Amino acid sequence: MISAIHHRDSSFAAWLLAGLLFMGALSAILTACNPADDPTPEPFNPTPYQIEIPYGFPTRLNVPADNPMTMEGIALGRKLFYDGRLNGRSHPDSLMSCATCHRQEHSFEIGAARPHPIGVTGKPTHHVMLPMINLVWNMGTFGWNGSIASIEADVLAVISDPTEFDSSPERVVQTVQNIEGYPEMFRKAFGTREITADHVAKAVAQFVRTLISANSRFDQYMCGEVQLTPEELRGFVLFTTEEGADCFHCHGGFGNPLFTTNKFYNNGKDSVFTDPYDRFGVTADPMDRGAYKATTLRNIRLTGPYMHDGRFETIEEVINFYSHHLINTPVIDPLMHHVANGGIQLTSPEKADLIAFIKTLHDDDFINNPDFGEPEEEN
Repeated sequence: MISAIHHRDSSFAAWLLAGLLFMGALSAILTACNPADDPTPEPFNPTPYQIEIPYGFPTRLNVPADNPMTMEGIALGRKLFYDGRLNGRSHPDSLMSCATCHRQEHSFEIGAARPHPIGVTGKPTHHVMLPMINLVWNMGTFGWNGSIASIEADVLAVISDPTEFDSSPERVVQTVQNIEGYPEMFRKAFGTREITADHVAKAVAQFVRTLISANSRFDQYMCGEVQLTPEELRGFVLFTTEEGADCFHCHGGFGNPLFTTNKFYNNGKDSVFTDPYDRFGVTADPMDRGAYKATTLRNIRLTGPYMHDGRFETIEEVINFYSHHLINTPVIDPLMHHVANGGIQLTSPEKADLIAFIKTLHDDDFINNPDFGEPEEEN
């Protein structure tokens, strides 16, 4: 009797083992046929983006090897640029994005008098803003004093600056990674859903490098598409000659369509230098006291107030300063050829001609380009 029971138990165990093996094999087959459970990584094939260099512009671009331009990276950067939660906060009263101050209608500058701009906590920034125009041709001296080496580094600096986002990379990452849609956009742009501050900065930088202004009336004139007025042409001659307004050494002209050298000059504004954020604060060279970047003159009528501290509200005030009110000091830049006379001493008609030329650098396409504006939300 015991032997029979033992035989039945052995048969049942063998049957059970065979059944389990069959179910395991069936499960393996079904798993292999189910794409949803396929452990194969999703494909990562970002679409390369080629910057089209406008006529007459430099062919050398500042695109880091570790952050190549892609359609997916630009799309992500554009969305982040306009997202008020980029400062690591989500409360409606605490939102601040890049676009809060860098407004397209003002050539990605705030276009407001001091004490603006101010950060998310209400603290004013050290200087007025610089516009985001043609930064892909800046080879590594960003900001009024050139202390920032790249657009990527600038994004990270803004995040931590107490006068801007007053946040931290960790806080930004935590906030962004919990927003629906972003992990997939990061995967498409960088091959991983893991969001990092480095990838945030790289994406925003890619978008900023697309902000190219190259279709002003002056550009069209240089391409032979339009003719400038006699007043504008007289202003152009003044702009590009030492015996005229002598603007071209610092702001370009023929051969420099950027209308800035991206270099730093003491242009005779002051005789006492106490700002810790001038070029001297970066180089420690005494001859750099009171020196600041020569800004681009493209779309200049939209980017006031002018100078690093916004002391001039209008272009007319700036022209009057260079014409009559230069201050001579031992550290003034040698290119300020007319400082011994207090300025270039332009007449009223010459000032009008010069301003007429400067206004030919206005680019409506740049401030109305839909590719630069806030992206529409997908349904």
